[in-house]
Amino acid sequence: MGPTALQNYADSLGAASVGEYRGALTAERFGDPQAELEALSTGCGVYDLGYRSKLLITGGDRVRWLNGMVTNNIRDLAVGEGVYAFLLNPQGRILGDLYAYNRGESIVIDTDQSQVEKILATFDHYIIMDDVEVKNISEQTTALGIAGPRAREVARACGIEIPEAAPLQIFDVTCSCDCDCTKCTCVRGEDPEHESYELWLKPVDAKKTWDALVAHGATPVGSDALELHRIKSGIPRYGVDIRERDLPQETEQTRALNFNKGCYIGQEIVERIRSRGAVHRKFTGFIWVDGGMVELGSKIFVGEKEVGEITSARVLGEHHRGLALGYIRREAAIPGKEVVIGTTPARVAELPFRKL
Repeated sequence: MGPTALQNYADSLGAASVGEYRGALTAERFGDPQAELEALSTGCGVYDLGYRSKLLITGGDRVRWLNGMVTNNIRDLAVGEGVYAFLLNPQGRILGDLYAYNRGESIVIDTDQSQVEKILATFDHYIIMDDVEVKNISEQTTALGIAGPRAREVARACGIEIPEAAPLQIFDVTCSCDCDCTKCTCVRGEDPEHESYELWLKPVDAKKTWDALVAHGATPVGSDALELHRIKSGIPRYGVDIRERDLPQETEQTRALNFNKGCYIGQEIVERIRSRGAVHRKFTGFIWVDGGMVELGSKIFVGEKEVGEITSARVLGEHHRGLALGYIRREAAIPGKEVVIGTTPARVAELPFRKL
């Protein structure tokens, strides 16, 4: 595990602390994580995405082959579009999650550094007589993220003109900015209700682009605030909320599944679950307000009966409202239902938490 391309300039970034995040070393916080979280919601936050890895898939069979590997529809993906998908084992268990983008002559896979070795090994195992080549291009590409209602305004101020775009649309932008980079690739974030963009750059351009965005009003945001925002948004993270023992429908991430695309690894199990009815548990949210502590892995109880477990938890704001993510049996997954997490009274909440 090494530093991200941006973190190589740690001495001049001004981070208050650095730590491991999704398989790489990056800034945890620059100041108050609550203030950084606020910037993502009301202004413009800029953050390091160098913990993401990029895989380039080429060859004449790339579309057919990848369509048979993952849970979402690659076959009908238009040039310039992306999808979120799971990679499963034959038993339908989740080996990893990823984004796939159709770049015309290639497909680019975007996933966490912590997952890339397993995904590469799985891909390699299933390339037999296919005209497919998978190349790890993470050393040639890094990324920065910008998010918030002022994101495009700040980008435009330093010469990065981002057009209106649909979620997971990918396109090249030419910069005329004071950071002197000539071209980057931009991806619109997946959440249509929260404006965010990824800027895919050469590693050598990461620091000067960061500096330009900060100089024009972006607030530096570390991984602590990104985790707060992730939990607040109800987004599960692979390796934390999604584990290899979990089934796709248990995660409630229907955006990763397509039931009309044909066969893929693990498809028989996914289809069997759909045809027979829901799984016994589901991924959902929980909230508590008494300032109690909730540990990861804490069991959830209704009365004396254990009904679930917590996978992520954080306390937000001066009122010490606690938010948690986890799994609970479907019969207990009723928004507003009172539960006990460990010894802390809580209630079930609909995701994302901003619906509250």
